[in-house]
Amino acid sequence: MDKQYRVGIIGRTGKGNYGHGIDTVWADVPATTVVAVADENDNGRAEAAKRTGAANAYADYREMLEKEKLDIVGVGPRWLDMHHELVLACAEHGCHMYMEKPFCRTLTEADEMVRALEMRHLKLAIAHQTRWTPLLPVVKELISAGEIGQLIEIRGRGKEDGRGGGEDLWVLGSHVLDLMRAFGGDPLECSATVWNNGHPATSEDVAEGNEGIGLLTGDAINGRYQLPNGVTGYIASTRGMAGSPSRFGLQIFGSKGIIEFFTGYLTPAFILRDSSWSPGRSGKGWERISSQGIGKPETESGAGLGGGNIAAVHDLIDCIENDGTPKCSMYDARATVEMIAAVFESHRQQKPVAFPLENRENPLASLA
Repeated sequence: MDKQYRVGIIGRTGKGNYGHGIDTVWADVPATTVVAVADENDNGRAEAAKRTGAANAYADYREMLEKEKLDIVGVGPRWLDMHHELVLACAEHGCHMYMEKPFCRTLTEADEMVRALEMRHLKLAIAHQTRWTPLLPVVKELISAGEIGQLIEIRGRGKEDGRGGGEDLWVLGSHVLDLMRAFGGDPLECSATVWNNGHPATSEDVAEGNEGIGLLTGDAINGRYQLPNGVTGYIASTRGMAGSPSRFGLQIFGSKGIIEFFTGYLTPAFILRDSSWSPGRSGKGWERISSQGIGKPETESGAGLGGGNIAAVHDLIDCIENDGTPKCSMYDARATVEMIAAVFESHRQQKPVAFPLENRENPLASLA
């Protein structure tokens, strides 16, 4: 008889809530049963219990972990300030996890979280949902097959709304940087500048960021990553400069063309097979890429973050049962935090910084 996994959900109503569907995904995964929720907010806790069908609800997540003998915990809050504490507590109780991004606030926290999970042979998947899209291997194969020639550079942008700059880098850039690694490999070094009100950010511009991020600055960031094989990666965000439609995602440039790749489970990608990178001059146009290939109709079902959550949880369970590594694991989560931290560390040092970063604390704590 197949195992039925006992799931507990941790949320924080008003302080990151339950992320993007970390509480509701389990209803679409038959191998799981939500048995309990934990939320310090009375109304939020009652609503979460009703929404998930959980039999028990706790004001203190520690009590839930002690009493419920859980197999998996959904760590839901978007806010970062408790991610380190929550993951260590879940690991101590032998729970695997599916958790909202970003992973945590500093590399010191990330190292401790990874160590705690490794010691107990536990699995963690981070909710960079696009890692599970069936379009990802299709686009990788197109690149490998030379459809856009030799890979030259990868450009990423955040949403560039009211959070543009440093906050955008953390909250939404984490998705983009994770995809940059998926296509371009682990970065070797980073060179970056952070701007605030038209000048390079200094310690006077540093303040506590929103959503429990910790020390933060910058209404504009520009980062360059040296990737393997001579490929260059870029990340940028400027507050209030959002495009319509949004530029949030990646452009992958090769010697013979460009691929645009956006976040989401079945969000279409596009290819421009044009070495000039200029459809207006060449007359060549953008072609849609589905999970079936260039110009072919989409046959897969599921969309948005919800479809990605379902695929991620199925993958997590498969990894638990077969001792695999989730497609977006704790190691990928830590790598994304390191790419974010590298932007601020390079700005602090005013020079390129190599990976792995020596400074594992928040670089803005010692910005001049």
